Amino acid sequence: MKRTSVLFSMLGVAAVVLGFSWPWLANRMAGGVSAATVALGKTIYAERCATCHGANLEGQRDWKSPLLSGRMPAPPHDASGHSWHHPDGVLFRVTKEGPAAVVGGGYESDMPAFAGVMTDEEIRAVLTFIKSTWPERERQYQAEMSRREQARLDRAPPNPSSTGKHGL
Repeated sequence: MKRTSVLFSMLGVAAVVLGFSWPWLANRMAGGVSAATVALGKTIYAERCATCHGANLEGQRDWKSPLLSGRMPAPPHDASGHSWHHPDGVLFRVTKEGPAAVVGGGYESDMPAFAGVMTDEEIRAVLTFIKSTWPERERQYQAEMSRREQARLDRAPPNPSSTGKHGL
C-alpha cells in the first residue's frame, strides 16, 4: 500500500512540474517560436509583402529574369526561392534598409526599405512567419547560416555604427 502511495505522489509531482513547464517546453520544441509571433508575422506579411511576394510566398513570375525596367522581380519566400540561403542578419537588413543596402554598387530594386514603416519587432515577426513555412531541411540550413553569421559577429571587433545581433 505504501509503495502505491509513493508512486501516485511521484506521478502527481511529475504532473505538476510538467503542467508548469509545458508552455516553456512547447516553445522550445517549436524552435523557440511562439504561435503569436508567427500569427503577427503572417498578418503583417499579408498587409506589407504579399502584393509583390505573393499571398502564398510564391514571388513574381520569372523572378530570376530582369523586368523591362532592368530590376529583378520579387523572389519567392517559400522553399523554391533563395531567402532560406541567407542568415537572419541579411534578411533583417534587406527588409529594414532595402536590398541596395546589402547588395551595394548602386543596385536598384522595387522593394522599399521598411525602416519607419515596420518596427524591428514587426520585421522579426514577418521573417519568423516566412521561416515557419519552410521545410525542415531549409530551416536547418538557414539556422546554420545564422549561427555562422552570429559567430562572425561575436569574433569581430565592435563597430559603433552596427546594431550587431538581430535576434531572430
